Amino acid sequence: MKPVVLIPGGEGDADFTYATGFAVETGLYVRFGENDDVLVVSPLEIDRARVQSRTTKTLELDEAGFEDHGPFVSYARLAARLLRQRSSEQARVSARLQAGYLEELRSTGLEIEVDRALFQIERRQKSQDEAAFIEASQRAAEAAVVEVVSQLAQADVRDGILWLDESPLTSERLYARASLLLGEKGFTCPDMIIAGSPECAMPHFRGEGPIRAGAPVIIDIFPSSRKSHYYGDLTRTVVVGEIPDEVRRMHAAALQALDAGIESIRAGASGRDVHQTVCQVLVDRGFGTTTKGFEGPDGVARMNHSTGHGVGLDVHEEPSLRGPDENILLEGDVVTVEPGLYLLGFGGVRVEDTGIVTNDGFRNFTTLTRSLDPRDYL
Repeated sequence: MKPVVLIPGGEGDADFTYATGFAVETGLYVRFGENDDVLVVSPLEIDRARVQSRTTKTLELDEAGFEDHGPFVSYARLAARLLRQRSSEQARVSARLQAGYLEELRSTGLEIEVDRALFQIERRQKSQDEAAFIEASQRAAEAAVVEVVSQLAQADVRDGILWLDESPLTSERLYARASLLLGEKGFTCPDMIIAGSPECAMPHFRGEGPIRAGAPVIIDIFPSSRKSHYYGDLTRTVVVGEIPDEVRRMHAAALQALDAGIESIRAGASGRDVHQTVCQVLVDRGFGTTTKGFEGPDGVARMNHSTGHGVGLDVHEEPSLRGPDENILLEGDVVTVEPGLYLLGFGGVRVEDTGIVTNDGFRNFTTLTRSLDPRDYL
């Protein structure tokens, strides 16, 4: 096999973290063969790297022969030098590699292959330790959702808006409470969603401003551990005050679709079939989707996204639970199942669990109630 060269595009480069066990903003990793690899980092990072990384050799820049030629050039030229010291003129790189590094590597005369499948199977099939890391992140997500919902449950209603401690209860205040709790537990989720209505009809609207009573609030928290770097992913929808009948109907359909999706998951099943199972439930309940063949009637709330996705060192990774690709599930895949229904001008609901694919089915990492009523979370 050709050697592997990885140069991170920032501290969140999951392929680099997977290969080295070490998250860092800048550095170089070269794998020449099994149990034969090297990590090169700056003097700032060398001590941490020697403690945290799992590479066979860890070098500081000068030890490796680093010369500063500016952005995108220096690490690429160092990689070429290390490869040629082993008489290698070829290498594989991650599809994540920034274009500047790719161009410079090729300009040195190396034959560079962009390996789009690099680590894909290895990263999909989670080890026992990796599964435990993700489950811990899911526990943190549950605690953060409960913190948000507890604030909602304590609020008073004034002119249709939620108030707490003599000021409007906003998405920003709820975000701050959830972030503080996660930080205390060693997790972070800067892009979490706490979105009231009607804006939550846009599934990735992060949330802003006061929360309205009698309307759905979507809470989607996907924390990563500051230590392990593995993610969890959890979504719940709640309503403070009287729950509109249409929201109850949408939520009941999403729950039935969630259970049907989970029941259809096992190693060897098709992600496409899981998605279509979910879509069929939503259509049977009178709603629609944007998936071809499962559109449902006009003018109804519909699901406009996939049923789920893999979770690991990225919050969104392979496999996908959607059509039209088959996407055969493997034992050890950790995936979300997250049916949702959305109607512009009204709002949306989404309920999401995360768990691991086994030969016998789906082991759910999620234990939190799925209720619309905030009081059921306390």
